[in-house]
Amino acid sequence: MAKNYDLSVELCGVGLDNPVVPASGTFGFGTEHNNFYDINILGSISIKGTTREARFGNSTPRIAECRAGMINSVGLQNPGVDAVISEELPHLRSIFRKPIIANISGFSVDEYAECCAKIDREEQVAIIEVNVSCPNVHNGGMSFGTQPAMAAEVTRAVKAVTSKPVFIKLSPNVTDIVAIAKACEEAGADGICLINTMLGMRIDTRRRRPVIANKMGGFSGPAIFPVALRMVYQVAGACRIPVMGCGGVESAADVIEMMMAGATAVQVGAANLKDPYACKRIIENLPHEMERLGIDRLRNIIGAAL
Repeated sequence: MAKNYDLSVELCGVGLDNPVVPASGTFGFGTEHNNFYDINILGSISIKGTTREARFGNSTPRIAECRAGMINSVGLQNPGVDAVISEELPHLRSIFRKPIIANISGFSVDEYAECCAKIDREEQVAIIEVNVSCPNVHNGGMSFGTQPAMAAEVTRAVKAVTSKPVFIKLSPNVTDIVAIAKACEEAGADGICLINTMLGMRIDTRRRRPVIANKMGGFSGPAIFPVALRMVYQVAGACRIPVMGCGGVESAADVIEMMMAGATAVQVGAANLKDPYACKRIIENLPHEMERLGIDRLRNIIGAAL
């Protein structure tokens, strides 16, 4: 294959060598995977979800296997935003030369704003990804991402204190994903990332109780790919801002399908937990898939199916 294929894409002015990004929570802070391969082949990295305070996470067991994926209820285990800035980012900077996507979570609008304002000052952080699937402690535990008005409120608060592009990561556990995405766009979001995990559970039939201590958790893996693809297609068709696709991606063919549905970049999640070389394999296979389909430049196929 002598021909050079152009894998590069651009997200809100941030250039990526290729569209493949490990999804938050499936790649740690990047340093562990550098033991397997040079992570500089990646387009970017969405680092582990970060909150204001350090979190130990939920009680165990918090992982359950499924036939076509997995369920997790880790509970945003992380060292807190200050430790991420002082320890994790410098370590990652020493081995990863490319732009970083910082994933921020919160349990109140103020917490989102405070964490995003802090991470916005970090030079290597090029994009802030805001996870609005967290329960709002001031509203009975309802997720910020389940109502357009709540998602828009978080978006406005974060945009008021940041200068970097802000992508809002949306939950699929809603009736109308387009209404929520459009509310975020109108509130100033620079992009949308979707989807986060679906809600699922498993039951231990011998013990007659849920496998996961928290009873339910986030279902991810190849089984959710058609749902993620459908939501990317709907949102990309309804909004003018770029979309990062995520959910069940396991192959170069999946990446191209996501991009044709409207995604500018594509995140790889659960596949990293099953195969630490998943992202490397996908990137290496993209030119072969492009050759097979007669594609010279990946950016030319964004939204081709719309």
